[in-house]
Amino acid sequence: MKKEKVTAIVLAGGSGKRMGGTCKKQYLLLGEKPILYYSLKTFQESCVDEIILVTNEPEYCTREIIQKYDLDKVTKIVPGGAERYHSVYAGLQAADCDYVLIHDGARPFVTEAMIDDSLAAARKYQACIVGMPVKDTIKIADEKEFAAHTPKRDKVWQIQTPQTFFYPLIWEAYQKILKEEPMGITDDAMAVEYSNSIGVKLIRGNYRNIKITTPEDLEIAELFLKKQLTSNHK
Repeated sequence: MKKEKVTAIVLAGGSGKRMGGTCKKQYLLLGEKPILYYSLKTFQESCVDEIILVTNEPEYCTREIIQKYDLDKVTKIVPGGAERYHSVYAGLQAADCDYVLIHDGARPFVTEAMIDDSLAAARKYQACIVGMPVKDTIKIADEKEFAAHTPKRDKVWQIQTPQTFFYPLIWEAYQKILKEEPMGITDDAMAVEYSNSIGVKLIRGNYRNIKITTPEDLEIAELFLKKQLTSNHK
């Protein structure tokens, strides 16, 4: 019987404009290591068979992260594209697997439990995304930035990564996305929603599974890391 193969695609192609400065956010130091290191390390220690890194700085990532920290599950490095979905597609092209987890490299607090739970849900439902119910009331704004609608808070989730799929499903979805290039595709679940009638299963991640986008996010991440390291040493 053929062994199931699981691949993680980690995206590290963002420009980091909202962080300010010249260093891209995924390479800024969190603690004493680049932000990107933490998610790669978690996938390295997880059940996935290989990691495909999507980045436009292959030499830096190879020297300063992959080789330095012995991340031997990173088997391929591919260049990113103009938009996020172009980068994901580049990773999908390089993959040969049964299930694929797609993760933002600027989310350093992904856990092995999230990976395991995501994969289990994808096996059952074919498409799964990690997220958490929102804490705040959400307003839908009109074109003039007036409140137009207030959705029920218990039905609104903030979406995170990893987003996990049966590979043929997400491959087919991206084929359609690249052909038609619809506006507003901001995550992988939207690609499936746009091109396929299969429902995308939501599972709970963690409120700490933040994406570091602004200087304030980095300050919060430092606190999370400090607490995590303290807990690990108890």
